[in-house]
Amino acid sequence: MLAVVKPGLLTTVQDLGRPGYAHLGVTRSGALDAPALARANALVGNPPSAAGLETTLTGVTLRAEADLTIAVSGAVAPVTVDGQPVAFDAPVTVPAGSVIAVGPARTGVRSYVAVAGGITVAPVLGSRATDTLSGLGPPPLRAGVVLPVGPPSAAPDVTGAAAPPALGPMPKDVTVRIRLGPRHDWFTGPARDALLEQPYVLTPKSNRVGARLAGPALTRARPGELPSEGIVLGAIQVPADGQPLIFLADHPTTGGYPVIAVVERADLPLIAQARPGTTIRFVLVAKEAAAPSAPGDAAAGPAPSTSGAASESTIPARDGTTRGGSWT
Repeated sequence: MLAVVKPGLLTTVQDLGRPGYAHLGVTRSGALDAPALARANALVGNPPSAAGLETTLTGVTLRAEADLTIAVSGAVAPVTVDGQPVAFDAPVTVPAGSVIAVGPARTGVRSYVAVAGGITVAPVLGSRATDTLSGLGPPPLRAGVVLPVGPPSAAPDVTGAAAPPALGPMPKDVTVRIRLGPRHDWFTGPARDALLEQPYVLTPKSNRVGARLAGPALTRARPGELPSEGIVLGAIQVPADGQPLIFLADHPTTGGYPVIAVVERADLPLIAQARPGTTIRFVLVAKEAAAPSAPGDAAAGPAPSTSGAASESTIPARDGTTRGGSWT
């Protein structure tokens, strides 16, 4: 078992979520950086679906109530056991009674703590994930909570060879791929061009539900409002103020503002690990480009761009930037 000493800013139990219940008004939830959780799980010998802990910026402090093997991946942070530094992104043996401290993230936002055997809180609709919007699953951690741990299922992966690749340090300028949204025609041509050609900035008003951006307002081409309709993971919804909102794992299942585009699932970890103030740029992928694997579903797919370089599915724009496909 693991006892919570200091929960940090926001630490939750997460796995790969509960897909398939949107028709009941239940969103997927799950780890925002699913490949990072899958990597931590692989390092301790867990299957990708095992539940671990997702920290937010400030880390977490835990006490091992039995001999355990842990690994911390995702946002790079200092890790200590009884005050002594131990390896990040590697399996670590922790004796019973020892205190594990994951410090503040040095880069990125969310670190993932996996323990051999997984966190075995009671599942809700087939998942142990905390949904911060609906309240499904276990509540965010608080001091004094004791988390059950299952028996190890395999030996730790000391080489990391079987683990998904690490995302690496987060830059201050990231580029993510998007596809046409169902209501892109609700926006003017200049607004659609602005989304592709102008930078946006991630604001502090971001959380597990969505990432709020600030930049050129996206002007609508038609008046009126939509009746509520389905929302998917990665949807870029545009409220009345014209500022884009990227929906993340705890998003609502319906919404009434138009969706101009949808971020590729494989690129969402970049948004999850971006800090407020990070510049976000969008590139439209060609319609015929094959969608990569969803984060955590199996492999994470090709690494998304963190350098502004174009993917193979993009084509040069007239102004020298890169753009894929067409709005039409």
